[in-house]
Amino acid sequence: MAYASMTFWLLVIVLTAWGVHHLWSGMIKPRVVNSILLPGTLIAQLGRVLALLVTGGTVNNTTLIKDDETGEPSAEPDPKPKIPVVGPVLVGLLPLAACGALLAVTAGFWGRPIIEPVATASPAAVSPSLPTTLHGGFDTVRHAISLVEATLGAILDAEWRDWTTWAFLYLAICLTVRMAPLPGNLRGSLGAILLVGVVAALVGTVAGADPAAYDTAWSILRFAVGVLLLLLIVSLFVRGCVSVVRIVSTGK
Repeated sequence: MAYASMTFWLLVIVLTAWGVHHLWSGMIKPRVVNSILLPGTLIAQLGRVLALLVTGGTVNNTTLIKDDETGEPSAEPDPKPKIPVVGPVLVGLLPLAACGALLAVTAGFWGRPIIEPVATASPAAVSPSLPTTLHGGFDTVRHAISLVEATLGAILDAEWRDWTTWAFLYLAICLTVRMAPLPGNLRGSLGAILLVGVVAALVGTVAGADPAAYDTAWSILRFAVGVLLLLLIVSLFVRGCVSVVRIVSTGK
């Protein structure tokens, strides 16, 4: 069950990050959005390039910001990794894993004052168990809302006079939003997460490993979900307010 839960929350992260990026690009010029997210873009592209080099794929025309209005990162549209099955999985998964790994490293140095209160306040959110009943499903939603509240509270209570707080939150936003699939790789990323979840469950069953024991990994996963859900809610609220003002002012 723990592996299924981890796979589910990774899918939530990818889809929520994609939604946040899409909303931001609809309110602000996409080039500005992608320029702000440059540190996360750099890590994601490095993960993708590493996956291509390991699997013998083609690495051509890789840029962090395209010279057009979108400013999207770009890469070889058909890298053709030479290792079947494993190659496409790595290409889809490694950018996400690279962003997650750097988030964990950054959290270890600068983010403990923020991450630890979130984990303490919402221990039931993003847990190793998935709901199997209707009541459990609604409980998961309630826990997710509590997680957003705990995340916002931890951010507001942070030591804002310390530059590490600003640096960590900026990098956390860049890295979590850039966990969205790179352009043209949405299906590949989702498929890679599902496949890796199945493989991890099989290996864990044989080896007897229990992912529920990995407290640090679950704390980072919980924090990433909290940040992205908070960004999604704020983005939807701002988008709604802008739309209402536009309708009232124009009468359309």
